[in-house]
Amino acid sequence: MKLIIQIPCYNEAEVLPITLAALPREVDGFDEVEWLIIDDGSSDQTVKIAVENGVHHVVRHPRNQGLARAFMSGLDACLKQGADVIVNTDADNQYDANDIPILTKPILEGNAEIVIGTRPIEAIEHFSPIKKLLQKLGSWVVRIASKTNVPDAPSGFRAISKNAARRLMVFNDYTYTLETIIQAGQKNMAITCVPINVNGELRPSKLVKSIPSYIKRSIVTIIRIFIIYRPFRFFGMIGISLFMIGFLIGLRFIYFYMDGEGDGHIQSLILSAVLLGMGFQTILVAFIADLLAANRKILEDIRARS
Repeated sequence: MKLIIQIPCYNEAEVLPITLAALPREVDGFDEVEWLIIDDGSSDQTVKIAVENGVHHVVRHPRNQGLARAFMSGLDACLKQGADVIVNTDADNQYDANDIPILTKPILEGNAEIVIGTRPIEAIEHFSPIKKLLQKLGSWVVRIASKTNVPDAPSGFRAISKNAARRLMVFNDYTYTLETIIQAGQKNMAITCVPINVNGELRPSKLVKSIPSYIKRSIVTIIRIFIIYRPFRFFGMIGISLFMIGFLIGLRFIYFYMDGEGDGHIQSLILSAVLLGMGFQTILVAFIADLLAANRKILEDIRARS
C-alpha cells in the first residue's frame, strides 16, 4: 500500500520547510509514504526548498491556475505514481500532520472512500467571526446539496482513496473543498469525518485576501455549486416562484374584472402574463439543465473508467 501526501503550493518557500518537517515518513498500514507538491506557478524558491527537504515528486504549473486546479493536478499525478491513498494538506502547516494516521484509518478499514478532517472552528483564534459564520454557511449548503453530514466542508485536510480520486472532477477555479464533497455525495461515495487538531497561524490565508472578497467569492461559489449540481431545484424554484406570483396577480385581475373594475387593472393583467411566461420558460430551463447535468455525470463516469 502506498500513501502519497500532496501539498498545493504557491510561493511557499518561507513556510514549506516547517510543513515538510512535520510530515511523517512512515504511517501505519502503508508500505510506502511519499510526498508530492504542486507548484502552482510560484515565483520564489518553493520547488528548490521542496527538493532540499526530501519531496519525492514535483508537479509544476507554468503559471498560477488556482487552488482547485492545483488540487486536481496533484490527484492525477498521485494516481500516476501508484498511490492507493492520497492525503491532501496545506502548505501553511495549518493542519496537524500527526493526525494523518487518524485520517487514513477509515479508508484502510474499508469504511470510507473520502475522509474529511474536522477542525475545532470555534476554538481557532485567528478565524474572524465572519469567517466562522461563512464556514458554517458553506458546510450547511454542502450538506443540503450533497446529502452528506460533513460539519467542516471547507477543510482541506482530507484522505482520498484511489478509486474516489479517479471519479472526482472539479469545475470551480476558486476552491475544491465544497465541490468535491457535493460530487462525492452525488456519486454515493462513502464519506466520513474525523476530528483533527490545528497548528498556529504561520501566514495570512492566501485564499482569504480580504473579508469582502472572501464573502463575494464564497457566495458566488455556493450559487455555482447549486447551479451545477442541483440545476433542476435551482431553476425550478425560481420558475415556480415566478409562475405563482404571476398566477396570483392574474387571480387579482380576474377578481376585479368580475367586479366590473377590470379596465383599471390592465397593468396587472400584463404583469401576470409576463411573469407566467417567465416562470414557464424558467421551468423549461430547469428540465434542460437537469438533462445537461445527467450528461455531465455520464461523461464523468466514462472518464473514471478510461
